[in-house]
Amino acid sequence: MKKILILIILLLSNSGLFNVFSGNQRYPVIPKPVRLVEIDGEFVINKKTSVTIDDLSYQAVYVVNALNNAISETGGFELIKKQKTGRNCITIKKDPTIDHKEGYILTINKRGISIRYKNLHGAFNAVQTIRQLFPVVPAKGSISIPCVEIEDAPMLEYRGYMLDVARHFFPLSHLKKTIDMLAFYKINVFHIHLTDDQGWRIEIKKHPKLHEIAAWRSETQKGHRTDVPTTFDGIPHGGYYTQEELKELVSYAQERFIRVIPEIDIPGHTHAVLAAYPQYGCISDTSYTVSTKWGYHDDILCPTEETFSFLQDVFDEVMTIFPDKYIHIGGDEVQKRRWKESAFCQDMIKRLDLKDEKGLQSYFIHRIEEYLNAEGREIIGWDEILEGGLAPNATVMSWRGEKGGIEAAKSKHNVIMTPSAFMYLNFYNTPFKDKLEPLANTHVLPLEKVYNYSPFPKVLSDEEKKHIIGLQASLWTEYCKTIENAESLTYPRLCAMAEGAWTPIENKNYDDFYNRLIYNIKHLDRWGVGYSKLFLEHK
Repeated sequence: MKKILILIILLLSNSGLFNVFSGNQRYPVIPKPVRLVEIDGEFVINKKTSVTIDDLSYQAVYVVNALNNAISETGGFELIKKQKTGRNCITIKKDPTIDHKEGYILTINKRGISIRYKNLHGAFNAVQTIRQLFPVVPAKGSISIPCVEIEDAPMLEYRGYMLDVARHFFPLSHLKKTIDMLAFYKINVFHIHLTDDQGWRIEIKKHPKLHEIAAWRSETQKGHRTDVPTTFDGIPHGGYYTQEELKELVSYAQERFIRVIPEIDIPGHTHAVLAAYPQYGCISDTSYTVSTKWGYHDDILCPTEETFSFLQDVFDEVMTIFPDKYIHIGGDEVQKRRWKESAFCQDMIKRLDLKDEKGLQSYFIHRIEEYLNAEGREIIGWDEILEGGLAPNATVMSWRGEKGGIEAAKSKHNVIMTPSAFMYLNFYNTPFKDKLEPLANTHVLPLEKVYNYSPFPKVLSDEEKKHIIGLQASLWTEYCKTIENAESLTYPRLCAMAEGAWTPIENKNYDDFYNRLIYNIKHLDRWGVGYSKLFLEHK
């Protein structure tokens, strides 16, 4: 191990990359702004600098607080809040000529800083750009930032990160830290995968066995899921978030203009549900347990009226916690064996003329969508929800390559791209995986491959491409036991996704991104984020 690291250091030294890493990158902003005009000189923020904003709403407070918190962290002081313009002032002002709701115009000159915005989310984004221009070493008493003009807005409406907390449970503090990082890189959606075969992570008061039983497994499979023989660690694992904790998380995210989208995965990946409430499965007198193995299972929810009533109870409580219009209902990897063997399911298929089990899956998803639509919500599902016919208002999250996304876009359904080969962060960072990284999923996904992915398949027409509303990086945690593992798999590849979702394709350049990243990522050092440094060896 030491020999490999020494070799990497020698290679980096010879290539001059350490000089770049330690050099002064004047505008290391990620994601890259749409338009940036360099200006000579610097503006110095000091204890006499004032801030004024032309909005009195609670969201305006979020913007000013974000700016003040960043200045306090770096400079050790806060801005003077008063209605003042001119020299040594930061002015935040609405500008109706800005087109995009998240767009902003940022001007920094030697006299002061001007932020113009359409909606306050745009002003918040401008604050994140300012933060990235701050020195990475705290400068108590004053902060010098380079003069610049920036005109900026995102390419995609939905820029997301998914964290799987079902396979391994992470504390609320890590979720908040994650939201802070998402805000820094202008990622506006936190998709939280709350339920799966291996654990249920949300308190449901009407059905308490979900958090009393389904949230805990007796042990966990060791090694990769394909290892033979299968072995286990003998260590119980589990945990769940109370409804109050999740409401706190949503509030924390809202203060950072981030949406939180919950996922309750149905009708498959529900072994933990059946461990708590076996009556909702297709087999009677079966003793289910929360799964200790990776992969998926034959046992899934049976589409009885009792099951739908149970799920409506669950979603009723989910909707009291999460205000976002979207609820993710999973729908992936639904094994059909139990439905094929069930007389009830076969009778339902015939009675409702559903043709086959795929039709039954479509019926299941339709039922849930109808219920949630009636409550003013919309569903997102993995691309398997296309099987048997897509629910009328569903948004498709395309993970098995681009095929599902293409099919959905051609059918005029909205699409969020997260193809596993480009956007699944549970893959290794480097080809040297066996020697330099903890156990991860089988493939390798280098930083450059994430960066160069375009979410717009070439086979789509310009009109069809309008249905590609988002891009998401997803971290599954079967082999990700610790916060350190999660962070080393997430960063800096999440930075590459952030730029891929924000910056117009014609403005992207990997070498340029890399040179900004080398300096920008020092902010993560300050905050104790355990990002992977292995991307350095591939330049």
